[in-house]
Amino acid sequence: MPGRLLRADNLQDLSSADVTRLVDDLEVRTIIDLRSPAEVTAEGPGPLTRIPQLVHRHHSLLPEAGHATDASADALLVRQRRAAERYPGDRMSSFYLGYLEDRPDSVLAALRSITNSPGSAVVHCAAGKDRTGVVVALALTIAGVSRETVIDEYAVTGERIEAIMARLRASPTYAEDVDRRPASDHKPQPETMAAFLTQLDERHGGVFGWLDTHNFGEPEIEKLRSRLRG
Repeated sequence: MPGRLLRADNLQDLSSADVTRLVDDLEVRTIIDLRSPAEVTAEGPGPLTRIPQLVHRHHSLLPEAGHATDASADALLVRQRRAAERYPGDRMSSFYLGYLEDRPDSVLAALRSITNSPGSAVVHCAAGKDRTGVVVALALTIAGVSRETVIDEYAVTGERIEAIMARLRASPTYAEDVDRRPASDHKPQPETMAAFLTQLDERHGGVFGWLDTHNFGEPEIEKLRSRLRG
């Protein structure tokens, strides 16, 4: 059903009208934050942390090491090297595969947080396209959304990417890191999500094969599907 699952970038700069829209109009009750602990600490409490009816769940998709954001120099160097080894065909798709391989615990926890939300859920990271894009792609697939629509939903962030990057550059947490990555990395491409899903098919038997391997079974799949479809 529309509004059950929302995808967002950094939520630090929400206005009071934005908060009202999310909490009162869309009935958001769970915030699923995929940023690293270092990012959360550096950015500080956002306006939604002051809303008592909201539950905040933190499920970092990055290895718990160093003081890295998703694009910091030390983390990016390691991830680039591993990406070249994992899947040289598409670097961003390789990063996405890395989320599933390095932090399956957090991916599964994020899906369970969506499932168990008493109202609508917001999933977010910094830009709302990579870490968030992967979790939402899995959730939509579980809900029965077609692959074509999953890819289109991921790519639509490109329509707002300039504004998103401008906000991140205004943050001391992200400003330097954002410019370390090639400009082409910032705009989501349909081919990237398509390649990720194809590699997931070939390596893990698709979304449902990966879930089964990690003990996210049919009862949880049905519960999440019902949660999103109503």
